[in-house]
Amino acid sequence: MMKLQARLTLPSVLAAGTRIFGLADLDHRPAVRLSDIHVDKLSGMHIRSLGYRTDLMIRSLEGSQVDDRGDYLVIRTPGNPGYWWGNFLLLQSPPQPGEAGSWLATFSIEFPHAKHVALGIDVTHASAVEITEMASHGLRPEQTAVMTAREVNAPPHLNPAAEIRALAGDDDWRQAAGLQTAVTQGEPGSEPAFLQARIQAERAMTEAGYGTWFGAFLDGKLVAQLGLVIDGSGVARYQNVETHPQARRQGLAGTLVWHAGQHALRSGAATKLVMLADPGDSAIRIYRSVGFTVTETQLGFARQPA
Repeated sequence: MMKLQARLTLPSVLAAGTRIFGLADLDHRPAVRLSDIHVDKLSGMHIRSLGYRTDLMIRSLEGSQVDDRGDYLVIRTPGNPGYWWGNFLLLQSPPQPGEAGSWLATFSIEFPHAKHVALGIDVTHASAVEITEMASHGLRPEQTAVMTAREVNAPPHLNPAAEIRALAGDDDWRQAAGLQTAVTQGEPGSEPAFLQARIQAERAMTEAGYGTWFGAFLDGKLVAQLGLVIDGSGVARYQNVETHPQARRQGLAGTLVWHAGQHALRSGAATKLVMLADPGDSAIRIYRSVGFTVTETQLGFARQPA
């Protein structure tokens, strides 16, 4: 039976001058069992995509439901129905010619009240899927770089002034919610109800012992954050690397990614780190600089609410 060590232990070597506070008390949490929620036990469908495999691991830890329909999975997040990638179908194989309309109909049956459409395809490279027909039905392809690392190094632009610690308590999580609002302002997914549901799920998952949310603080203010979730099999998945727009280009993201990775690897809680990134975003260069390489491409199709 798989076990997840609830807290990552503090690595023995830290960057000189970088302060890490508030983590020791988390080491006393009891280990938690993942036998009922580990991805391999969610369904009979073998999931090839590391991106979707870790996505489903996190959604399950947050309380989402995963139903097996044989050739596809249904992922539901009842507490946040507007969360596209918390309410989607994961297709076992690429749609064959002429099947796009059928998959749209299937989505409508599974999610009759949804205003969006979201279909994931269980492949490891986007080239395995013909996107033309899906696009003709108004579905926008979303390609995500799946990056992995088995060791991490300090970023070239390290921020030694930041206080790095785990989020704990109401004030920290209020700041985390405010940071998410600042980062997503004017973008899809910036609705207050959606963000509130996401931060509540992240806090609940963290406080249940399934991982740690790390923050970078300057003068007591949370200016960058990320989550690191462990699947119990040696894989640790990063979540939501975010930096306040007014605090960017200060090395905060790279510093957080590096420290979180050190925690997971040096404690023995993980042997592989997984990061999902927009291949067109400048952040991918930061992840490469600390040791991540692209190993797969995650592919999905989405249609925004009208």
